[in-house]
Amino acid sequence: MLESVIAFLQSADPMAIYLFLFLIAFCKNFIPLLPFDLPIALIGYLLVYTKLSLVYAIIWPSVGSTIGFMVIYLISRKFGLKLYARDITTVPPRWGEKIHKIFPPVEMELVRQRFAAHGYLAVLVNRFLLGSRSLISPVTGLMHLNAFFVFLAAGVSASVWNVLLLYGGYLLGQNWKNIGGFVVMYSIPVTVLFFIVIAFAVIKYVKERRNCLQ
Repeated sequence: MLESVIAFLQSADPMAIYLFLFLIAFCKNFIPLLPFDLPIALIGYLLVYTKLSLVYAIIWPSVGSTIGFMVIYLISRKFGLKLYARDITTVPPRWGEKIHKIFPPVEMELVRQRFAAHGYLAVLVNRFLLGSRSLISPVTGLMHLNAFFVFLAAGVSASVWNVLLLYGGYLLGQNWKNIGGFVVMYSIPVTVLFFIVIAFAVIKYVKERRNCLQ
């Protein structure tokens, strides 16, 4: 079976394979539960058997992942700008007022300013966050974080992640299907450290708010 895949990839148009990597990386943002990382790991294993370029094998899925992330971010940002605009007449009264009661505009602005740096950090490490990375793009959009810095952070995160997938596929060889266990070794410590930072930031923010109200 694997020999057939290698033979197919050796004869396939490299551009078609790069486009495939682009598409699966793009779709990963919208359907995070599907194992779209496996084909990238497979390419990492097969690089030595094909004429595929390592550089392009990194660039194409990284661009696809970044564009997919930015699409969700921009949709969420547009929604957030309408929801928390000064003139909220464009927001449907029923759900708009309910959301404002739960998340008042003034409070959201304070939260946005307070956690902006952590938002960019979340984007930077989003590919390594277990179980929550699909939430990062819509949340950063709702927080109105700077699009340029979000784009840079998302691009770096995607590039590092794809390098890890390709390297893992190459390192694991015929066991490339076990890439999930390989990347977890890197994802767990990053996830733990990130949530520790967020926990300290939240505790500090709550204490500051309490002191201001007293």
